Amino acid sequence: MGRRRTVQEWQALVAGHSGSGLTVAAYCARERISRASFHRWRAQRVAAVTRDGGGVAAVATPRAAFVDLGALRERSSRLELRLDLGEGWVLQIARG
Repeated sequence: MGRRRTVQEWQALVAGHSGSGLTVAAYCARERISRASFHRWRAQRVAAVTRDGGGVAAVATPRAAFVDLGALRERSSRLELRLDLGEGWVLQIARG
């Protein structure tokens, strides 16, 4: 298990990737950090970190948007959803 990093360290790591010229995988290997942790911190917009009264870092997480797909039932019996998760990972769901 790796060591715990401060919010400031994660901010520096996320910022450092953009100027490194490396892929996320190569950058994480070089910095000896988990790709999952890097993606989580980058997705949570490290810049939006605030501090509560106890000094514990609180990260603002993006809100999920509701998408009503109920109307699609009436138009077509076929439904296909493709979600590009990045780094070659694609989630594809098909009905019909």
